[in-house]
Formats: sequence, C-alpha cells, structure tokens
Amino acid sequence: MLKGNYYEGLVEAGCDEAGRGCLAGSVYAAAVILPPDYENKELNDSKQLTARKRYLLREQIERDALAWAVGIVTPEEIDRINILNASFLAMHRALDQLAVRPQAVIVDGNRFKPYCPPEEADGKPLPHTCIVKGDGKYLSIAAASVLAKTYRDDYMDGLAVEYPQYDWLSNKGYPTKKHREAIRQHGITPYHRKSYNLLGDGQLMLDF
Repeated sequence: MLKGNYYEGLVEAGCDEAGRGCLAGSVYAAAVILPPDYENKELNDSKQLTARKRYLLREQIERDALAWAVGIVTPEEIDRINILNASFLAMHRALDQLAVRPQAVIVDGNRFKPYCPPEEADGKPLPHTCIVKGDGKYLSIAAASVLAKTYRDDYMDGLAVEYPQYDWLSNKGYPTKKHREAIRQHGITPYHRKSYNLLGDGQLMLDF
C-alpha cells in the first residue's frame, strides 16, 4: 500500500510528468494535494494500471483531492530548453495553478529544480524531496502520474486525428518502429521534437 505524506504536518504536493521520452507532443506534468488521511487501495504508478483503471482513478482523484492541476510544455519549448528543463517547467506550471498553496513538494525521480511560489517576493523555494520510483511509493505522486498520463493521452489522441499515419492513438508519440517508419516516409509534423533523435540513427533533425 502506498504511503501518505512524506513531510509530516505540511501541506504537500506530489508531482510527476508524462511524455518525457516521446518523439512528438508536449510534455505534461501534474501536481496533486491529497487530504492527509487519504486512502485509495487502487492507486498506483500509472504505468502499472490499465487505461480503463487510469481514467476511473482520474475521476476519483479530481473528486477527492484538495487541489490538483496540470502543466504543459510544448515541443517548441522542449527543443529550446531541453527535455529535463521542460519537465521541471511543466511541474512548476502545475504547481502555479494549484488552488491550495503547498508548503512542500515531493517529486518522482532523482532531479528537480527548486520551486518558488509566484507570490513569494523573497524568492524562497519550498522544501522538496525527489523520490526514485515515487509514483509507486507515495499516493500524491501516484495521483499526479495518473493525471499527467491521462491528460497527455487525451491530447495525443486528438493529434492522432490530424496525423493518423504516425499511429499516435497506439504509441502516444513514443519511439515505436511504426512511428519511426512513418517519420521516414512522411517527414515530421509541427508536433515532433526536432532536438530528438527521431529516426533512431543518432542524427538530429533540426534542419529537416
């Protein structure tokens, strides 16, 4: 069973992202603040759940959370600032939108850029802790992983209608064989990340 708060006695937001390894599309991140005594036996790392279960859990999370938000960073921004910084920025954008202000942040993974709330005039960052595989350890991070994943999937499903040849309904922008073959055959779209090795051959496509 996943744990509740990492920071005892503080209003804590869990953060996670989705789409970092994709060849196309924005990167999404979510921030979630759950009640301190929250329990949900179904909640887990979104990668361990079926799509149906993720969407059922999204309804529960949005109903039960004290606050939740989703942040988005576009492919153009990813190419400009790199995917690591883009992931941090997406999390910061999600945190900025929370209706309840967190006092601390826990993040899935091993790196994070300190977050300063917009109203902090002195620029003092909130305490934060990075937790490797945190989406399988803490409820708020797991909840954030579900929101980030499902909202990004919805976004990629919409793009797939516009560009069906890239099989985004199935691969969600990840580097599958079919996706890369479509890039070879049709070229890239405005949603592809030009700073990525899109064909898997070690070559960037900045000038494509």
